[in-house]
Amino acid sequence: MTIENFDWQAAEADITGRPEVETITPDDDYTDAAAVPVDDAAAHAAWNAPTSERRAPILPAWVRSRSGLVAEATRFGKLAAYRCAYHGVRLPLYGLRLAAWSPVGTARVVGSVWRWASDAEGRPVRADAVTARDYTAYQGLVRLRDRHVRFRGALSLTAAAGLAGAGLYLGLGAPDPVAWSALGGTVAALGLAGKPADKPLVTRAVVKAKLRPLTAPMVEKALSRIGIAALSAMSKGGDGVHWVDPITRDGSGWRAVLDLPAGTTAVEVIDRRDKLAAALARPLGCVWPEGQSEAHPGRLVLWVGDTDLADAKAVAWPLAKGGTVDLFQPFPLGIDPRGQAVTGELMFTNWLVGSIPGMGKTFLVKLPVLAAGLDARAEVQVFELKGTGDLAFAEQYATRYASGADDEEIEAALKALRDLREECKKRARIIKDLPRDLCPENKVTPELASRKDLGLHPLVVAIDECQELFSHPEYGKEAAVLAEKIVKLGRALGVILILATQRPDKDSLPTGVSANVGTRACLRVMGQVENDMILGTSAYKNGIRATMFTKRDRGVFYLVGAADTALIVKGAFVDGPKGEAIAARARALRVARGTLAGHAAGEVAEAEGPRFDLLADLAAVWPDGQDNVWNTVLVDRLAQLRPEVYGHWADLADEEKTEALTAAVKPFGLASKGVSRRSGAKQINRRGLNRGDLDAAREGRTGGR
Repeated sequence: MTIENFDWQAAEADITGRPEVETITPDDDYTDAAAVPVDDAAAHAAWNAPTSERRAPILPAWVRSRSGLVAEATRFGKLAAYRCAYHGVRLPLYGLRLAAWSPVGTARVVGSVWRWASDAEGRPVRADAVTARDYTAYQGLVRLRDRHVRFRGALSLTAAAGLAGAGLYLGLGAPDPVAWSALGGTVAALGLAGKPADKPLVTRAVVKAKLRPLTAPMVEKALSRIGIAALSAMSKGGDGVHWVDPITRDGSGWRAVLDLPAGTTAVEVIDRRDKLAAALARPLGCVWPEGQSEAHPGRLVLWVGDTDLADAKAVAWPLAKGGTVDLFQPFPLGIDPRGQAVTGELMFTNWLVGSIPGMGKTFLVKLPVLAAGLDARAEVQVFELKGTGDLAFAEQYATRYASGADDEEIEAALKALRDLREECKKRARIIKDLPRDLCPENKVTPELASRKDLGLHPLVVAIDECQELFSHPEYGKEAAVLAEKIVKLGRALGVILILATQRPDKDSLPTGVSANVGTRACLRVMGQVENDMILGTSAYKNGIRATMFTKRDRGVFYLVGAADTALIVKGAFVDGPKGEAIAARARALRVARGTLAGHAAGEVAEAEGPRFDLLADLAAVWPDGQDNVWNTVLVDRLAQLRPEVYGHWADLADEEKTEALTAAVKPFGLASKGVSRRSGAKQINRRGLNRGDLDAAREGRTGGR
């Protein structure tokens, strides 16, 4: 055989074990081949489609979680202790009941023994023999009865004599504890024998109506009652739900994972949480439906707790009594509805906290501020722009602190942002010049943060009621620009911002800031816009809705960014005295490390030097021969005139320069206007100032303004 006529396909089939593949050429007639229609249900059923395996955990989730195991053990321990205490108090009542029933029990026992000894159970048989006139059978039954009576009578008399002797011994010769124990046991036994059938000895300590297990029929029935058409159709034979996993015990409640009927989303169920709770006959704070959008929009995760989360006692902060914090590691934040611990992080992420007033926003802000204080390396600055002193504990260790809603405190917060911006630049240069083996990822590491000579320690700045700063007519624009740059650049440099607001909207919370914050906590808000401003764009659409919290859910919030999925958390509670005690420990840590400085050390801020006259400086830099000048030109000239005063404006974009100067001159009665300039063949129009308006403002102010 030559190479030309060698059958390569047959040889390959022999070697590999695969069948020979028939090659169809365009000339072949293959129209009569057995084709399978794509909509053939039988063919699809016979097709061995590839499947993905998902292995169920060997142990339940609560067993694999230390907090879950502790929660279950605590629950059973508390239940057992309660039952013991409940019945222990009622032991005298139970004793009186047994004593009252013991005469009846004695009569019942004596009667039972008498009937047994006298062979009373044989009477009906003997009576039947007499009725049938079967004398032979009767004689045999009588002889059998006589044997039974002799044996049983002797045994009963012997037992009675033994019991009488034991009673005499216990009454006359046994120790008192033994005698009383025997008497009590006898009375109890006779009392149980005489107990009426309809009267229980003990009353039930725990009514399990609220703790009945969650079942699939219960969930399906509840879903069909919440007013969603596709779910209501389940009771009429429509498409039902698909159970992804069996309902399991999860922490202090039950967890159900199911796929809703086609076309129904988890968000629709979340919107009807109150109706779902009513259908399940559970308190609203026990029912927590969540979506699982990473699977698909119709995946619903329903967790039903034993107790109302709002009624649960305040969560104690684990660090309230002792301990320190490493900001490069998570710190305790609270618990989820299952009772499992939830942690948060500060390094390499910024924080945004929002809610309507009175829902616990400031108490939540306390936790990261205190956590930063318990890391002796961290420098903390706090600006509480409400003026009520809710964060006054931080004065013990903060390098900067201000409390108030006046311009003075708001300006102090702005100056802090300016210094943070410069600090970011300085740290970037330091990290850039470090050897790669010391800083392989171009960001602050725990080792670098611990070195005092580098100045790369964690720097945490908290601004409560930040809307007062960002909506300020004079300082707001610049503060928004600075905060956005710090949020974007400071994260890797160890510079962290914590912003909290009770008015989350585009005017009081710049979108450039809210869009770049990594960790978000939202307590109760009233609308979709506020919800998405805090939790991120499309959070409301994806079922992450802080609008579902009620007035009773004080201290409960959605946490986004701390885990792979959004978490519902009940924050730890730290009251005023505990906050002061923790702050005292934070101060002691800094004293021991030698890093107590600034406001906490009683240092007075250095004088800023002479106050410069903005209008006079504008007149000094005004280009000769021009009546109208663009704001951008004036800003650049001001920055050259006094870099230490106006230098931070030079880094702004042109539009931001215009807005900054417009806001700065507004208090003096100056307003920017359109100024047109020709550049080649193109006419350019920008905002600028007029020299006549400037001179009038200067004269007016000098005249007594």
